[in-house]
Order: sequence, then structure tokens, then C-alpha cells
Amino acid sequence: MTEFRILLLLFSLMQFLLPSHDVLADTGPKPSMEFAFKQELTGEQVTIISGILYECDQPDCSDASSLEELGPQRFYCEAESCRALAYGFAPYHRLEIEFSDGVTRESNIFETTGFDSKYTVTVNPDDLQVDAQLSLGVLPPIAIIAVTCICVLVGLALIVGLIILIRRRSAKN
Repeated sequence: MTEFRILLLLFSLMQFLLPSHDVLADTGPKPSMEFAFKQELTGEQVTIISGILYECDQPDCSDASSLEELGPQRFYCEAESCRALAYGFAPYHRLEIEFSDGVTRESNIFETTGFDSKYTVTVNPDDLQVDAQLSLGVLPPIAIIAVTCICVLVGLALIVGLIILIRRRSAKN
């Protein structure tokens, strides 16, 4: 019985002597949006003060609500660009950006274009025009991997087929 108590005491003391580490868990890559701004204003160029990304399930954005800030999910802006990271985006969006000239401009309604979406935002005197940039980033990484695997398999099948054809022809001669 005393050996059991000694072992129990030893294990209890080891918990205090061993260093403790914080454990961080993540669910993997998250969808993102990047907004690059170009200005069509005459005169002094403006910088971004703050912004809101509205998400909508309806095509007319009648149910708009701002992207919530939860863990890494957020919308943030720098002087000349904005970025959003989320666990998942709604299908439709609208931007509202406050600029250094004191004007708050709203964008057209635009759709999510992919897992890592990239947009060009044209700053006009009274509003914003959001246009999607087409790139390979539009496809999710899993789609690119799947297409690559299919191409490799088709290539290997063609090579094996060619080897079999050559062997059969040489066996006949």
C-alpha cells in the first residue's frame, strides 16, 4: 500500500514540475477576400479610414448584416487596401468604406467568386465599383489538386497503353 501512495505522490508532483503548454487548434484554411483600391477621383488621392463588409443571402442585399468578428474572422482595412477572413462567406456582399476626405462610399452588390477571392475596387466621387479579378485563386486548392491528379493518372494510363501496344506489336513480329 505504501508503494502505491509513493507512486501517486510522485505522479502528482510531476504534474507541477513538467512545463505546461498552451494548445492551439485550428480548422485549417479559411476563405478570404482581398480588395485592392484604385481611384478615379480628380484632385487629391484619399486613403481608407475604416470599412464594413456587409454579407447578404438575398441578391438585392435586403438582408444585409456586417461580417461578425469571431476569432480570426474579421474585415480590416489599411490605407489603400482591405481584407476579409471568415469561416464562410454569404453569397452576396456590399462594401461601405469611410475615406480621408470625410465621404463614406457604398459599393455595388457583388458575389463571392471563390475560396480566395480578389477584387478591384474603383473609388468614384460618390460610390465604389467592385469587380472580381480572375485568377487561379478563384479555384479552391482541393480543385487544383484534383485536376492535377486526374492529369497525372491520364498521362500514366497513356504511357502504360503505349508500352502494351509496343510489346504486342513486337511479339507478333
